[in-house]
Amino acid sequence: MSNTHPILSAQALGFQWPTLDPFLFCVHHNDHYPPGNAQLGPAASLAGRQIGQDFSQKDGWSMYHGEQVPGFPAHPHRGFETVTIARRGLIDHSDSLGAAARFGEGDVQWLTAGRGIVHSEMFPLLQADQPNPCELFQIWLNLPAARKMAAPHFTMFWGQDIPALQAGGVEVSVVAGALNGAPAPLAPPPESWAAQPDADVAIWTLKLAPGARFTLPAAQGQGTRRMLYFFAGTALRVGGHLVDRHAALELDAAAAVELVNGDTAAECLMLQGRPIAEPVAQYGPFVMNTQAEIHQAFSDYQRTRFGGWPWQNEAPHHGPDRGRFARHPGGAEDLPPT
Repeated sequence: MSNTHPILSAQALGFQWPTLDPFLFCVHHNDHYPPGNAQLGPAASLAGRQIGQDFSQKDGWSMYHGEQVPGFPAHPHRGFETVTIARRGLIDHSDSLGAAARFGEGDVQWLTAGRGIVHSEMFPLLQADQPNPCELFQIWLNLPAARKMAAPHFTMFWGQDIPALQAGGVEVSVVAGALNGAPAPLAPPPESWAAQPDADVAIWTLKLAPGARFTLPAAQGQGTRRMLYFFAGTALRVGGHLVDRHAALELDAAAAVELVNGDTAAECLMLQGRPIAEPVAQYGPFVMNTQAEIHQAFSDYQRTRFGGWPWQNEAPHHGPDRGRFARHPGGAEDLPPT
């Protein structure tokens, strides 16, 4: 076990959270949408918002790039993966592979963009008589150079199937990685860095009741880096050190670190992994290793649209009546377990 201070660095949380290799991006969307209208958008005035580019959080919510329904209409990706953890509300996914999904209630979508995919992520407001809260994490996980041009891959993990540990006022949801006491881990997409046996990738969400304690076990691999995001609650002791504001904490991954919660419920997200340790060239939705590869990504997208867009508009949703579902490339559908 390491003898260093367990907190290696601390940064305040803004809209976009700081990340460590192999992660590229992490954002926590927490929108308090009003009741919905007949078009599944907000039954509220959109005056004063920059429609198409609204990140204002006016009245506690944003339209983002949506014009009628909040969300993110069709946009491309290449060279990495998106992991979307839907905590509250619903997300309507559509993509250039022909896959579609409506997911929420703890479901996770894991999308390997690989050599290129176009997708949309819309937030339909189905409840006309009550608010429509929507909360999610979107995490970008890098791909190593050898797998950046892998075939795109669509994966859905239903919330009921995600391994979880509940004990002593603590609930840990294990999206990736293994945790003693939790059921067997889920298999990440085949080309993911998380699928490599020595990558030591873990994605956990933690909920701690007032006064609860939990010890983060030491990482299994050498060279692993770990970030703990304390984003809800008033105070948390981390390895005996008081953290009294929301923060991104880089922890010594070689050490087991005890978390002791204060007098209000607290929540954390933990991301860890062995760094890919390759050059990163990023421009908007493309993440490669060189600027030449970025230029090639733009050229390929302009030429091929990464397979085209098989939907009637740029911001499709799945209507007012559908429940959660996933339709995979090729047409096979599955539903969450009942």
